[in-house]
Amino acid sequence: MKKHLVTIFFLCLLISCQTESKLTFEPTRLLGENCNGCPKIEINIPNALDDSPVSEAINIALQEEIISILSFNDDETIDSVDKALQSFTASYKELKAKFPDEVQWEAEIDGTVVYEDENIITLVLNSYSFTGGAHGYASTSFLNFDKKQGKELENSELFDDLEGFEDFAESKFRIQENIPQNKNINATGFMFDGDAFHLSNNIGYTEEGIELIYNQYEVASYADGPIVLILPYDEINTYLERKVKH
Repeated sequence: MKKHLVTIFFLCLLISCQTESKLTFEPTRLLGENCNGCPKIEINIPNALDDSPVSEAINIALQEEIISILSFNDDETIDSVDKALQSFTASYKELKAKFPDEVQWEAEIDGTVVYEDENIITLVLNSYSFTGGAHGYASTSFLNFDKKQGKELENSELFDDLEGFEDFAESKFRIQENIPQNKNINATGFMFDGDAFHLSNNIGYTEEGIELIYNQYEVASYADGPIVLILPYDEINTYLERKVKH
């Protein structure tokens, strides 16, 4: 009986430590003005509550991403989400006044935590915006943070061997997309700049592995949609600066 109690105690201690290492978030929902002449704006993001450098970095990064998506007027300084919502609304109203038949604009932004361990936390931001034209634009952005250093990471900082990872990713990309290894990377219709493979702008940790997302227009046509490549950790841990225990 005593042996079982000791086992249960250590299991509870392990679960408690894992829980304590997780950051605390609350869902935050922001909406645009509700009127007939207003664009539709809906934002759903996690707000980090912990009093820590990494929580502050997460909230700042999310704010900057939202501002970038919604801002249209380069002549004004937009330093808050509220001002970004106002800018998006004002731009639409100004255009609507000149062109009454202009179709309603809209913007939807959703943020989610997709990976977290003791070293790193990754959020994904999915956005869709329509500001006229033939169709809207959807995009996905990964935000990776070092929990111990309390900062957002650039893509290059994710890797111990960036060149090796890029070579490995290209090989897997060619296999996935049926591009012969000895042919030009654009041989089957892709549009990589300079006819050379490059990593996507959006790279993130997920439960399945490191995920690369090439958004619409990045390496293919709009009709092709986003191109996703997932590389399992057991295949790429050797290239990572922060190894993943799986």
